[in-house]
Amino acid sequence: MSDSTAAASAPALPGSSSAATTPPHIRIQRSHGWVSLRLGELWAYRELVYFLTWRDVKVRYKQTVLGAAWAILQPFLTMLVFSLFFGKLAKMPSDGVPYPIFVFAALVPWTFFANGLTQSSNSLVGSANLITKVYFPRLAVPVATILSGVIDFLLAFVVLLSMMFYYRMAPSGHVVWLPVFMLLALLTSLGVGLWLSAMNVQFRDVRYTIPFLTQFWMFATPIVFPITLLREPWKRTVFAINPMVGAVEGFRWAIFGTREAPIAIVAVSFAAALTVLAAGALYFRRMERTFADIV
Repeated sequence: MSDSTAAASAPALPGSSSAATTPPHIRIQRSHGWVSLRLGELWAYRELVYFLTWRDVKVRYKQTVLGAAWAILQPFLTMLVFSLFFGKLAKMPSDGVPYPIFVFAALVPWTFFANGLTQSSNSLVGSANLITKVYFPRLAVPVATILSGVIDFLLAFVVLLSMMFYYRMAPSGHVVWLPVFMLLALLTSLGVGLWLSAMNVQFRDVRYTIPFLTQFWMFATPIVFPITLLREPWKRTVFAINPMVGAVEGFRWAIFGTREAPIAIVAVSFAAALTVLAAGALYFRRMERTFADIV
């Protein structure tokens, strides 16, 4: 045995210089049973979340003719269709607000939620090469995918303000509460996205159910109709078990200020969203140990 080999293999004494230069040992092992969320680990990899977010932003509209304009066209064209069939033909009420703006104000948070749900559910399968080669908290992948949709949300919100200017309407003073309802939509999208992304790794046919789920969820949310069609307040509160009800109604209230604050609706929606998020995160962590093996 050479001196260098012996020196390298000899244990370092406390306080010696070699002890200070010895790199830390990190042991990665498979977890068993229900595991903790380890959110501190996700925070330690926050730079990775940042880079994954920008990767998704750049890749989303790469090699497209219209580029980021799709973030505007998707809710705008949907608004035109709804305005024709529900506003003109069905004469749907809109709480005294022009129907196109009434619908578009709901489509802004809804499109953010729906796109985040769809893309996060396929995020793990799409990042298979990364997952099977290096270790990092897998939560970073769906989180980054949903955060990348904030850019699309801001673009659509600018269009909403332009439409209000066209109709000579000004945002109400409650607009400062918009980040709260934006957060509600984000938590809902992340909670459901964690469930579906983990399930999609094991059952690849999950992705075929997502368009149906999203379409059904949209018509279960007051986008084309006002929640005031439910006459009894307690029915509106029960309806708010769907977390996007609170996000949409809160968003409209913050923009238009036409009715009293939907405090009960938003409170129920936040409770439902946090429940789905906590359950989804625990399920995601439990299944995380199998991702690299079967993805």
